[in-house]
Amino acid sequence: MLIESSIPAVGDAAPVIAAPATGGGQFDLSAQLGKWVVVYFYPRANTPG
Repeated sequence: MLIESSIPAVGDAAPVIAAPATGGGQFDLSAQLGKWVVVYFYPRANTPG
């Protein structure tokens, strides 16, 4: 369930994101400061939308 208050507004700083990286290791969004980064979220698999 998505909580509306957790949705950042345009121009807000990105939330802290840390996740397993492809090939091992960890991806940490804060380590990308100063670089162009695209963060893409998609609906759960096999759902409309």
